[in-house]
Amino acid sequence: MIKHTSANPSDPCEPFDQKSTEITVVRPDPQILTYHQFPYFVGLSANTAGAKGISMNLMIIPPGAIAEPHVHPEHETAIYLLKGRVEVRYGNHLKHCQVCEAGDFVFTPPGVPHQPRNLSATEPVYMLTARNDPDEQEKIVFYDPTLESQLRH
Repeated sequence: MIKHTSANPSDPCEPFDQKSTEITVVRPDPQILTYHQFPYFVGLSANTAGAKGISMNLMIIPPGAIAEPHVHPEHETAIYLLKGRVEVRYGNHLKHCQVCEAGDFVFTPPGVPHQPRNLSATEPVYMLTARNDPDEQEKIVFYDPTLESQLRH
């Protein structure tokens, strides 16, 4: 559900020269699936809110699930881990590893190969994700860590 709310033009906190604007509230429809077949709830995007340079969504990594290694070639990704623990392998050949848990903020720059894995066999991971790309689905390129080098420097 999408709800538009007009700002009060007489609001004393609003700059004088700013025109009246609307805010958009999105209550996500039922889940869709990511490229990794993970449950995904589209929140703010170009399609739902008219966003021009950002999207924000809720992603769930099922118990024991692991994403295919991949890269976001052109957008930054910011994540706030709401619930659970995730191991993230990253970098060339996925040589590096970081364990992230509820309460952690995670930033992935464009072009960094990574592969998240839910460390629990029984509990899902809940992540609030934001990227500087307004599309609902993230743009990914699958990455083969066994190849010598796939990254453009």
